Amino acid sequence: STPLYSSAASDVYKRQGQGDPFCCRTEWQLSIQEAFFPRRRLHLRESASGVLALAERKYPGLGPTLEPIDCLWLFGCPLLGEGATDLLEALLAERASQGQRSNLIVSGVLPGEPLRDQILRSFHARYDIYRAKTVVVRSASLEGGLDGFLGRRSAVFRKRLRQAARRAESRGLVFERVVARNAAESDACFDRMLAVEKTSWKGIDRCGMSETESSRFYKALSRRLAVSGAGRAIFARVDERDVGFIFGGLAGPVYRGQQFSYDDAWSAASLGNLLQQEQLRWLEEEGILRYDMGPEMEYKHHWTEIRTAMQVLLLRPKSGVRVAPASPG
Repeated sequence: STPLYSSAASDVYKRQGQGDPFCCRTEWQLSIQEAFFPRRRLHLRESASGVLALAERKYPGLGPTLEPIDCLWLFGCPLLGEGATDLLEALLAERASQGQRSNLIVSGVLPGEPLRDQILRSFHARYDIYRAKTVVVRSASLEGGLDGFLGRRSAVFRKRLRQAARRAESRGLVFERVVARNAAESDACFDRMLAVEKTSWKGIDRCGMSETESSRFYKALSRRLAVSGAGRAIFARVDERDVGFIFGGLAGPVYRGQQFSYDDAWSAASLGNLLQQEQLRWLEEEGILRYDMGPEMEYKHHWTEIRTAMQVLLLRPKSGVRVAPASPG
C-alpha cells in the first residue's frame, strides 16, 4: 500500500498545503473504492514530481466524468505535487485522441495554493470552470503539546475536563493504546470497536459504522493502515471491558481523527472528551503537529481553532474547443 501522500509527507506538507492530507492517502482513497464503488475504472499516474488519482464515472445529466476517488466526502485532493497537472494534461490528451470528452471534478483545492492557479491557467481556454462546492474542515494546532492545546481552550472547558477525569478515574476507567501491524491485529481491533459501537447511540439508532457499507469501509481502512502502522486506536476500559474507543491515522506530521464511540450507559461521563484528551497526550509523545477532526460540526468548535475551506472545482469542456492538446510530435 504505497501512500498517495507518501513517506515524504512532511516535505510535501510544507511544500504544498493540503487541507486534509490523510484523505489524500491510498488507505482512505482505495477503501472508498473497495467499499462503495468497486466497479469504477481508476486512473492512477505517478511521476517524479506528482501523483494523479481519478475515477471514471457517468452521471445522468452531466455525462462522462473524471472525479476524485473520494467522491462521497471530497476531503482529499486527486492532484498531488507540482507535476500533477502535467499528468492530467497527458491523461486528457490520451482520452481526446480516442474521441472521449470528459467533465472533470477536482476536490481539496485551497485558495492561495499553486494548484488552483495551475488549474485556472492551464484549462480556462478549453473548459468552463465552476466552484461546485466548498468543504469546510476543522483542525487544531498541537504546538506546545497537550498543555499548549489546553491553554488555547476556555477555562470552563479545562475545569470540566479535569472534573470528568477525576470522576472517571474513581470509577476505575483506564486507557489502552493499540497500533495494529497486520491484518489479524487490525481485524481484532476493529471487532472491539464494532462491539462498542453497537452499544452507543449510533449503534442503537443504526447510523454508525456498524452499518454494512460503513463497516466495510472502516474495516478496509483499518487493514490498510496496519500495513504502514499508521493507525491509532485507544480503548477506554472498566473492569477489563471496553466502554469506549477513539480511532484515527497519521499522515506525516498530521493526525486525522476518524471515529469515536462509547457505551450509552456512559453518556453522562464526558467519555468522548476524555478519549480526545488521551489521544492528544499520545500525539504529543509522537511529535505530531496538527490534529484534523474532519468536517465542521458544532461540537468540534470546543476542540479546534483552525477552519479550512476547500473548494471543489467542476470543469466542463467548452463547445467546439479541443479538450486537450495534441500529443507532442
